[in-house]
Amino acid sequence: MKIAKCILVFFVVILAFSCARVVHETRLSYGPSEARWVKKVMSKMTLEEKIGQMVVCSYSGRFLNRESEEMKALESLVLKRKIGGLILYGGNVYETALLTNRLQNLSEIPLLIASDLERGLGNQIDGAIQFPPLMALGAIGAEEQAYLMGKVTAIEGRAVGIHLTYAPVVDVNINPDNPIINVRSFGEDPEQVSRLAAAFIRGCQENGLLATAKHFPGHGDTDMDSHSELPTVTGDAERLERVELFPFRKAVEAGVSVIMTAHINFPALDPTPGMPATLSQRILSDLLRREMGFKGLLVTDAMDMGGITTLYSPEEAAVKAVQAGVDMILKSPEQEAVMDALIQAARKGEIRAARIDESVRRILEAKARLGLHKNRLVSIERLDKVIAARQHLDLAQHMFENSITLVKNENQILPLPESGMKIAVLSLSSDPGRYFAGRPLIEEMEERDLNISSFYADAFTGEKYLKEGMEKAMEADVIIFALFSVTQAWKGSVGLNENHIQMIKEAAAGSIPVIVISFGSPYFIRNFPEIDSYICAYRWSSEAQITAVKALFGEIDLVGRLPVTIPELYPMGHGIRLPKKISSSQD
Repeated sequence: MKIAKCILVFFVVILAFSCARVVHETRLSYGPSEARWVKKVMSKMTLEEKIGQMVVCSYSGRFLNRESEEMKALESLVLKRKIGGLILYGGNVYETALLTNRLQNLSEIPLLIASDLERGLGNQIDGAIQFPPLMALGAIGAEEQAYLMGKVTAIEGRAVGIHLTYAPVVDVNINPDNPIINVRSFGEDPEQVSRLAAAFIRGCQENGLLATAKHFPGHGDTDMDSHSELPTVTGDAERLERVELFPFRKAVEAGVSVIMTAHINFPALDPTPGMPATLSQRILSDLLRREMGFKGLLVTDAMDMGGITTLYSPEEAAVKAVQAGVDMILKSPEQEAVMDALIQAARKGEIRAARIDESVRRILEAKARLGLHKNRLVSIERLDKVIAARQHLDLAQHMFENSITLVKNENQILPLPESGMKIAVLSLSSDPGRYFAGRPLIEEMEERDLNISSFYADAFTGEKYLKEGMEKAMEADVIIFALFSVTQAWKGSVGLNENHIQMIKEAAAGSIPVIVISFGSPYFIRNFPEIDSYICAYRWSSEAQITAVKALFGEIDLVGRLPVTIPELYPMGHGIRLPKKISSSQD
């Protein structure tokens, strides 16, 4: 065990050194020259320009013709409304960098470019590194890995012009039925969530990328999605302090630059009926600012979500958010109308001038810390040296392998033999339109010349076809079910299709060994505890699927530990350690 730990530490050190060599270091700093720039810019700003700085609009890093309506709309927001920032949703490496440089050149004040990089730059940009989700980091439990993930995210993000990641999620996932956090959380233990989040934050910010702790005061104990409606967290003040608020306090202590609000009602923190935290002065100004001492940027979650839009107009919500203490309004469904409403509220005295100046000063200070007042553009020539560098790929693969968690292994069914066995592999996606979700898994097994039969189904697959698939599977020596149900906004659940659950239960009732691999929520086994073997891979990506095949055949050490409790089955920290098979060619 000591030797294994030493090897892991050595590998991490080598990775850290290698990552450091990929690009020059980017440091956050704020000194007299930055302060002078902020003061100078603020002294010249009109009310309209100040309000513009407080609004973040969305864009995509896909190719746009400069005469297209989309490009003209973006240019108008930058040139006429003088918005303070943009949030990037999707794109390609070169198009993102080129478009971002173009928009920066148009803007009088540098734009603050943000993106949701919970799993690295590849979470948004095709071709960049994509890490496993944060719950996989919880299964590993190593701060060094969290730090390096943050570091690589910073290096690649800054290379394409991103300055701020809306990560990490520091919500404590204590509700197994949470439909929107789930594997996006580090786990259910506030201490571990705090420890890993702090390391990720340091990795980002020590390498020039602002990090965000979200969703304040906590989205982990809900069974509703705030994209669709306003959830309520009913815990009392003591519970909230011990569970939900604890990681945010630790993130503030770690120097996190940004905190994102939650569109969730917390009666114990603000008894106003139906009050979302995003609009609550008691929660944002009194608790977070004054009591917890947070001095960084406070940004809303997307304002086009149902937790806000079902209760307030976009204009009313934006005004209330700024009155509550928010610095930046993210992704309003009515961007220009919201800016006009904020301007009018300020002129009427509904929003104090000092309140606006506080926010604008924080925004400009963040831009100065990033060095954008000196250089806001990125080098196109450096992209193919930085993005998806070999050291980054190795780190991501290392994390995928070390997070695989073997939860159950009756009769030592794993590892599987490399030959002499007929294997049925059934890819079952509970999401419509993801019929071939398990293709990377099946293709990887087919390349090994195994005797396998394959079957695909999604949420639309009919019962007759499912029955035929099961009948064929029952001819095999072992049955493998690959389960997919993505965590997705507005979906409302990460549960499994009932027909798929019945297939697994039917198979488990027979005499053929049944292996289930979850490529998503670790809680799936609650539906069929009688199966023989259960593996958690936490993510549906091709990297996770190929790694799962290695796990099936004993080609990697299985060392992951559950970062959450599976109710009535397995405690947090459970995991069967299984060393990889020794090749016959080895001594």
